Formats: sequence, C-alpha cells, structure tokens
Amino acid sequence: MDSKLIEELSLNNWPTLTTLFYDGWMLRFANGYTFRSNSVSSIYESSIDTEQKINYCEQLYTKQRQHTVFKITPHMHPENLDQILEQKGYSIMNMANVHTLKLNSIKQPKLASCQIIEEPDAEWIENFSRLSGVESPNKKTMLQLLSNIRTKAGYISFYYEGRALACGLGVIERDYIGLYDIVTDKNFRNQGIAEQMILNLLHWGKDNGAAYSYLAVLSDNLPALRLYSKLGYKEIYKYWYRVKEYAD
Repeated sequence: MDSKLIEELSLNNWPTLTTLFYDGWMLRFANGYTFRSNSVSSIYESSIDTEQKINYCEQLYTKQRQHTVFKITPHMHPENLDQILEQKGYSIMNMANVHTLKLNSIKQPKLASCQIIEEPDAEWIENFSRLSGVESPNKKTMLQLLSNIRTKAGYISFYYEGRALACGLGVIERDYIGLYDIVTDKNFRNQGIAEQMILNLLHWGKDNGAAYSYLAVLSDNLPALRLYSKLGYKEIYKYWYRVKEYAD
C-alpha cells in the first residue's frame, strides 16, 4: 500500500486548527493539543535552504509558546532532515508504527454492544475525555479539531451494563477507514473489548465504502501491537517526532 497516501489521509483525518504551507512543508497549529496537530510535516519537495526553514519554523512555534515538533516519515524532505534535527539537539519522542489491513475478510464481531454516531454528542465527548484523560483546558480544542473533519466519521462507544468502557473514532476517505484514539477503560483492558469494538467499527467502515483500514500505534505499546496483529494488520512504515522544547 502507498505509505505516502496514508500520510496524506492521516493529515486530513486528524485535522488541525491552522495550517501554514511553507515551500513543501506543512506547519500545523492547534494550541499544543497532540503532536499530530502541532508539528511540521515535510512530505513534499522543497527548495529553500533547510537551516533557514528550520529557523523559521522555530520562530513561529516559539511565538505560539509551543515546542517545535517535526514529524519524521520515510517521505521527509530533505532525506537527511532527521540527522540535521538530531545535530541541532532535537530529541526523539513517540515512535510509532503504521499498519494497514484489507477489509475483504475481516471476521464478524461476537459482541455488538456498540453505538456508532456520525457527529460527536455530549455523551461521547464526556466518555472519550474520561477514558483518554483529556484535560478540561484541551476539550475546546479537541471539539474544534473534530468539527474540522470533512469526510465521513464514525464515533464509536462500547457499552457494558450501561457504562462506556471503550471509545474511538473512524474516518473514511478514499476507500480507507483510519482508526484514531482507540481507548479502553484501564480497569477492563486485555479482556477483548477493544477487539470487539474495532471489529464493529471496521464493519461500519466497510458498509460505508471502505476497502482498507490504517492506524498508528506507539512502538512500545505491546498489547496494542499484539491486538492489531491478531486482527490482521501489517506494518508498512514507522514514524517519530523530533522535538525542541520551548523555553519560557
């Protein structure tokens, strides 16, 4: 599968508040909520001197009182950007694996105690915030990001005895459903809940035109890696972030 396409889809489907295009680089800003929405993506060719570009990015993020963050992928331009940032003192954070899956033979879920809605309501927002630990100052930004999704989205919750034990989000674009922020109550993990919820969400995606799925998972999240492997996902590439901390 085309890993550059997956990068484009992930940029679209986990959006940001503001994007500044700068000679092939995309500078994304969202009040510091998630690296995905507050980092530089360099997946297109550029022509300006790299040192000049990095300095410009640092100035803009510093002005926002944010860390300067670059997302490092196999498609970065220039190809030695990671080495340049390392030499400038940027640290590595949040190494992740990207996986894809064909949906033609996914198994049926055994449990269907799920609710999928296409607009996030107050209940989903409250459950997701509780399960994922979204702090109150970030809730407004999170809602703004979700409202910026322009393609079909499914907000899923898994219920047991009337209580949401897991939540997540699937976004469909160009035959793919991307899975984002799959989270389970810490007291109910390793009980098959996430697997059942994901299967429900994948079938919803398939019913709405998706033929493939993709997701990203932190490289040190071994339980999640085992789960996605069990579901049939295959790794296609890795990415990580290079971070220069903001000094107040």
